[in-house]
Amino acid sequence: MTDLLLENQNARKLIKTLGLPIPVPEKLARAKGPYEERPLDDKKVLVCGAGGLQTTLAQILTKAGANPWVVGDTDAVLEPFIGPGEAWARTPHWVRTGDAPEGERIDAIVFDGTGLESPDDLRQVYDFMHPWIRRLNRSGRVVVIGRPAADAKKPARAAARAGLEGFTRSLAKEIGANGTVANSVFVEEGAESRLGPVLRFLLSPRSAFISCQPFHVTKLAKGDEAPDTHVLGGKVALVTGAARGIGEATAELLAAEGAHVVCLDRPADDAPCSKVAQRIGGSVLLVDITDEDAPARIANELKERFGGVDVVVHNAGVTRDKTLGRMKPDAWDMAVDINLGAVIRITDRLLEDEVLRPGGRIVCLSSVSGIAGNRGQTNYSASKAGIVGFVEALAPRVAKKGITANAIAPGFIETRLTSAMPVAIREVARRMSAVGQGGKPEDVGQAITFLATPGAVGVTGATVRVCGGALIGA
Repeated sequence: MTDLLLENQNARKLIKTLGLPIPVPEKLARAKGPYEERPLDDKKVLVCGAGGLQTTLAQILTKAGANPWVVGDTDAVLEPFIGPGEAWARTPHWVRTGDAPEGERIDAIVFDGTGLESPDDLRQVYDFMHPWIRRLNRSGRVVVIGRPAADAKKPARAAARAGLEGFTRSLAKEIGANGTVANSVFVEEGAESRLGPVLRFLLSPRSAFISCQPFHVTKLAKGDEAPDTHVLGGKVALVTGAARGIGEATAELLAAEGAHVVCLDRPADDAPCSKVAQRIGGSVLLVDITDEDAPARIANELKERFGGVDVVVHNAGVTRDKTLGRMKPDAWDMAVDINLGAVIRITDRLLEDEVLRPGGRIVCLSSVSGIAGNRGQTNYSASKAGIVGFVEALAPRVAKKGITANAIAPGFIETRLTSAMPVAIREVARRMSAVGQGGKPEDVGQAITFLATPGAVGVTGATVRVCGGALIGA
């Protein structure tokens, strides 16, 4: 489905000329191909803040190919960046706090707020970013790093840490018009070594439709250092609902990272599912996930044919929309069973039979509707909210085996389902995000793929919204 305001230059010019109060979205820069060793190659990244992560950030950014511009009162702030800069041929530049050289533009801002102690310290985000925020290039990135508020022993410290999330969410909605996104990352003490893959993802084009989101990096799940490229080489991934849409896009992206993808869908979707599997060099598994014997069949097939599975993506789902007073019992039962009940039954069986290998990844599809609710979707919203609760409870249970469990909550994504919406509703839904447009199946697939990688070991029990900074929900 084509977005007229995004793709049609004449329409864009007309809206701007007439001065109509309609957001004209910026075409987002999206990643092409598999993970790169240097995803930030030659990007100018402003590093600011008075936290204690400068050495860590220096290693992450220079290795990823970025050119760091470090903000501080003296050039002593460059010291942690000199060694890594020499190692990765990236010379750091010093910028005095409050200065922004005329004509200079940047691609990203990384603010280290791990040292905030009180609400007064929140002034740092203003002082460091104010001179630069309007210098961000199109499809720019802002990442604000802090410590979890829940870990603070003093209420004032917790308040300052929590303030970073509110700041970032609001900033994202101010800067989204040029395709720029902003997210926050809260790093548990002792989990700093797990920050790298998260920061690389959020600063790269792979996070094009993720904005206003808090990411929490923890020590909960066991895991080792992960590769930067070919991140799923030798892994087996199961994707349900793989015949089309988000499932198809996810299967393609997982395969591009080296995974052998088992494409699961209903027997009725044999033809499209087989085409996807053939195109990516994967395998086909035709099962109706609501069948009583589905969990056992899936577990047995994965065990016998592939020796187990490393990544499980629960993407299959349905909508059966009606207001509660008009909804038939079978519509309620179908939505809840497919979207939630089957997910739990299959996951339980894969864990009980030890088909999901140690270090595995579970990614479940929730929805913004499950977070914010939506008229006529009580069944769907209940099931998708249930997914959020499921991964939160599951994560600590499987952490000792290095397994993570997370959910993805898509917002308005351009699929065959949204193309069937009335035009007016579809246009409003597209514009109700910070970036002023709908997402693509590949945007959701990129988030799923990231959570499926070994490098995402620090993120578990989370629900990540892929919604472009939707103006509804949390």
